[in-house]
Amino acid sequence: MNDKPKIVIGLIIFFAVFTFPFWYNHGTVSSAPEPKLSDKAKQARQCVRDTEFMRTEHMQLLDEWRDTVVRDSERIYEVNGKEYNASLSNTCMDCHSNKADFCDKCHDYASVEPYCWDCHKYPKEKM
Repeated sequence: MNDKPKIVIGLIIFFAVFTFPFWYNHGTVSSAPEPKLSDKAKQARQCVRDTEFMRTEHMQLLDEWRDTVVRDSERIYEVNGKEYNASLSNTCMDCHSNKADFCDKCHDYASVEPYCWDCHKYPKEKM
């Protein structure tokens, strides 16, 4: 049992290395950014779906739109009796035109790289 001190030191080093990310970042949590709404979005007061749904499920909605438009040629999305054009560029970016303030802030915070812009062109920023 001459190795007992080495084992204890090794366990302490392992524990320190394993827990380093937790105690190093303790207290440095930042709150999620609040996206800036354009004047047009503020005036509309109503998005395609409610705010909570759009915060959590917007990518699924955009995927659904993509599939129905590309595969089924259906461009109309109806919810609560109101019809919308199923289009990222025309419907979403019409109200949320400032990509840097609206999209990028949250996606950067969440470390997400959406593939929307692989096919779509970046919108021209409207100030």
